[in-house]
Amino acid sequence: MTLVRLALILIAFASPAAHAAGDAPLELVGTIPLPGVKGRIDHLAADVKGRRLFVAALGNDTLEVLDTGSMRHLASLRGFGEPQGIAFLAEQNAVFVANGSANRVDVLDGASLAVLKQLVGMNDADNIRYDAVARKIIVGYGSGALRLLDAATGESAGDIALSAHPESFQLERTGPRIFVNVPKAGHIAVVDREKRSVTATWPTPGAKANFPMALDEASRRLFVGARSPAVMLVYDIDTGKVVAKKVIGEDPDDLFFDAVRKRIYVVCGTGHVEIFRQEAPDRYRLEGQVMTSAWARTGLWVPEEERLYVAGPGVGRWPSQVFVFRAR
Repeated sequence: MTLVRLALILIAFASPAAHAAGDAPLELVGTIPLPGVKGRIDHLAADVKGRRLFVAALGNDTLEVLDTGSMRHLASLRGFGEPQGIAFLAEQNAVFVANGSANRVDVLDGASLAVLKQLVGMNDADNIRYDAVARKIIVGYGSGALRLLDAATGESAGDIALSAHPESFQLERTGPRIFVNVPKAGHIAVVDREKRSVTATWPTPGAKANFPMALDEASRRLFVGARSPAVMLVYDIDTGKVVAKKVIGEDPDDLFFDAVRKRIYVVCGTGHVEIFRQEAPDRYRLEGQVMTSAWARTGLWVPEEERLYVAGPGVGRWPSQVFVFRAR
């Protein structure tokens, strides 16, 4: 553990909800408790209209449901096996949950939260995304594949092979590509989802363990967070070249692009969120940071609410909770 990481963790223990003085880019507006939740927390999804937040409590084998309007805990749903990725489909009011150790994706009714289907055969089911144009759920799983599922029926529409297990991936909205972090292969796979094949791979020069990713399609930029060393690589998606590189906090697992404010929010497991300003497509500066708690490395940016949610697992005397930040 580096001295920087140790210092940040000690700060997080001492003041888990502190944020920088003055007009910080993110303002802490409250926390939502996760009662009884123990262990690692993975990814989140939002039901914007219903004001609900779904939290994958991986170490607790539960799906936590929060009311973001009243800032309270609604339910803790059991029967999952290391839930990791979540997708909420508003058009059919359904929740898709990828289960890592149970090797399946569960489909829940959005109203009753009852399990409707269990889609098996996906070992280490992980990140999950929705292709609204094709109406396909895309799941990263196994030793290297993306599984395409019909969103209405859950039926498999086939796999796209990768070199190793996929982590975060992002879909173009105006094109057919999927950009996939494949850390064990040391590259980003560029997938054509119409051809169902990898068309290119982009290296991560001078960096390993590329896990989080965000896309600024308007500026043609892809943001990739790496852990060894902890840096953010910025790619030109038309050339595949790295056009910027910034040092970031250690142990990042989620990062998001705020298109309105031209910011990147990097959620770091050392207990803070770093905020970078996009001054130009190839130029970025650190604008500030806000504190969370130790090992709080996953979150969700909800642009409709102008909120960033960060999941903080219970550590020491600090309880499991979700930090709620409002963008300024």
